[in-house]
Amino acid sequence: MSARRFPFRTVFEPFIIKSVEPIRMTTRPEREKIMKDARYNLFRVKSQDVLIDLLTDSGTGAMSSEQWAAIMRGDEAYAGSRSFQRFEAAVKEVFGFEHVIPTHQGRAAERILFSVVCKKGDVVPNNTHFDTTRANIEYQGAIAEDLIIPEGLDPQSLYPFKGNMDVERLEALIKRVGAARIPLCMLTITNNSGGGQPVSMENIKAVKTVLEPHGIPLYFDAARFAENAYFIKLREPGYQDRSVKSIVREMMSYADGCTMSAKKDGLVNIGGFLCTNEDRLARQEKDLLILTEGFPTYGGLAGRDLEAIAVGLREILNEDYLKYRIAEARYLGEHLVEIGYPIVQPPGGHAIYIDAKALLPHLRPLQYPGQSLSIELYLEGGIRTVEIGSVMFGKIDPDTGKETPARMELVRLALPRRVHTQSHIDYVLEVARDVYGRKEQLGGYRIVKQPAFLRHFSAEFEPL
Repeated sequence: MSARRFPFRTVFEPFIIKSVEPIRMTTRPEREKIMKDARYNLFRVKSQDVLIDLLTDSGTGAMSSEQWAAIMRGDEAYAGSRSFQRFEAAVKEVFGFEHVIPTHQGRAAERILFSVVCKKGDVVPNNTHFDTTRANIEYQGAIAEDLIIPEGLDPQSLYPFKGNMDVERLEALIKRVGAARIPLCMLTITNNSGGGQPVSMENIKAVKTVLEPHGIPLYFDAARFAENAYFIKLREPGYQDRSVKSIVREMMSYADGCTMSAKKDGLVNIGGFLCTNEDRLARQEKDLLILTEGFPTYGGLAGRDLEAIAVGLREILNEDYLKYRIAEARYLGEHLVEIGYPIVQPPGGHAIYIDAKALLPHLRPLQYPGQSLSIELYLEGGIRTVEIGSVMFGKIDPDTGKETPARMELVRLALPRRVHTQSHIDYVLEVARDVYGRKEQLGGYRIVKQPAFLRHFSAEFEPL
């Protein structure tokens, strides 16, 4: 359904619904009790108590009829299953890497990669590390360094590739710490923590050019690789007439490997993989995989999961779907702006990010304005979102206990793939309009209990 064959302005869902799940309606008094019992942490709320779940797009999408059919072919042999062969062929077809190592999800691929390549004192640059990436690096005693371009820190900038890495800062980092302390460089595509913003092909090539003379490998966090490729097609000169599949292959040709959560652009509910072109590294990674995840031809997944990923990796390249996917996010973002919400501009691919710092200037960063807004959206309309600010990325000095806030205080409304209808999005906007009308009344929160790593998943809060 190209623009030439379908000239109408309305971009509708390029699929039909063959199965439905009921939503349990709740009242505000019910949600107030639920929120109090959950210690004001939306990760602790049961799914049946959520009306519209925008917490994450990870593993929350709807699988296609072709994926469900492929599941029935699942070969559950412990070693050398046919399902792995089909999975491996699909990954190589789409990505082009030599070695494909299945894992149960993206963070398992990260743990294996960084366990093998990182040591204490190493530095891993990225445009912006996401939470599990940073945690897995820091768990090894290494340093996760964010090198996003200045436009990526300005929510209102309309720069088309705000996920780009600052190449000059990368060069300065290499000069300052030395190439020997940088086991690899990563690019997160699209840049999740920075508002779902894409990385340009020009920037990918520039980063590779800087790394190559020093022998530093380039890896992608490729969870949303297809959305990034579609943004390149839409926004980067010279790519408008290229297929998304060919753009993906060009992107990957500049990399030495990738980690992948197939729960995003793999269109599945569980699964991931780790890729590399280096034989020696692949052997080490497979040895660790066997120890902690499973045999290299299943990696902690059932054969049926491998089958679903193999189909999903091809379906995600459908440009009718990607057109709809980007339009869905744009619709939500543009209508939030009409209400008055400051959002990270331009709208990203998988989510819309509200700038809670700008929306709630009466709350200080360590009163967690993003958490406040997320809680109020749930209380008012049963909508679950996630804070991406000082709760998630604030840093606590282990010696003094003093907390440094994150650079941005965002609330992410992540859109599960092929799940919600136009009416669901309009309901979200209606709730958001009501909350906006009394934003000055929203109060802050404080943390009363937290773990050492990834505190946002299980921390407990109380209102100030």
